[in-house]
Amino acid sequence: QAVPKRALPVPNKPVSEDEIARAARINNWTVGVAGGLLEGTFSKYAADLGKALDDTDNLRVLPIVTYGAVGNVTDLLYLKGVDFAITYADVLDYFKNVEKISGIDKRINYVIPMFQGEFHLYVRPEIKTIQDLAGKKVGFNTVGSAANYTGGIVFERLGVKVEQVFQNNALALEAMRKGELAGIVHVVGKPNDLFSKFKPEPGFHFLSVEYGDKFADYYVPAELTSADYPNLIPQGETIQTISVSALLAVYNWKGDTDRYRRCVRFIEYLFDRFNTLRQPPYQPGWRQINLAGTIPGWTRFPPAQDLLDKASAARAAIDVNLARQQAARAAPSNQAEQERLFREFLEWSKQQKR
Repeated sequence: QAVPKRALPVPNKPVSEDEIARAARINNWTVGVAGGLLEGTFSKYAADLGKALDDTDNLRVLPIVTYGAVGNVTDLLYLKGVDFAITYADVLDYFKNVEKISGIDKRINYVIPMFQGEFHLYVRPEIKTIQDLAGKKVGFNTVGSAANYTGGIVFERLGVKVEQVFQNNALALEAMRKGELAGIVHVVGKPNDLFSKFKPEPGFHFLSVEYGDKFADYYVPAELTSADYPNLIPQGETIQTISVSALLAVYNWKGDTDRYRRCVRFIEYLFDRFNTLRQPPYQPGWRQINLAGTIPGWTRFPPAQDLLDKASAARAAIDVNLARQQAARAAPSNQAEQERLFREFLEWSKQQKR
């Protein structure tokens, strides 16, 4: 009887001085970005960051497929190699009030606000109002996702108790077809592939969620239209809903650490190449992002704030110099008139910034 061959031992890596140096170069400026599930919006923006900011050995960004909004903050806290994460503005409250993590608002900061994530509630034909879902099985995507967390908040605040089912929403749509679920919750930027590519089922439809005081903390009014989902929403019809701001979060590393310097370089590249992200083939939502926008209840990462302050000061200096030049051209031989025009411009600038 033949004696089975034993597998040869795998050599430890790296195996040479050249490979040691190569490994050091590759790892030196690599950062990880927790994205989300493949059918979600986060993963697409994380992929954009990976492409736009890549600079070989100078900066490499690794987009990571993860569980979603809540799971991303958990990964930012505990998972090795994760420096940045995309999440939603309402998620920090979970770690304050449910997980009760001390100093979470100091440990997790934000860099920039991003796109709006719309609340999608897709249901079977017999469901006409949210109240009709009471006592029924509803899909809330996977544990750790925005649908899981924000969906729970919406139903709780509206006083509708449902039986929450946690499974991937692509599978949940199939369960809806079979009548095993009455509906699903999906919180993503519109239009989203899960629905854009979904073959319409007779009577399946989106439900409206009315904005009100109950949602005034982190949410804003939003709508879904036939332009977003022509396969699911009839021409001219509008579905009222709510949305929550996504943001790019970062772990607030101490300033003397290796991870801190990597995060600073990532942010420098992000600001420097932001106009690239606003062009095709990147996500259209980049064009609506305001780098200087703020997120209530969150603290901006100090290096990001420093860069914004410097950019603002530089713009102000350019405006002042330009105003002096224009005043000189307008009244070349009248110093007093030049000064009057210059002061008038400064006053106008103040009014614009209010």
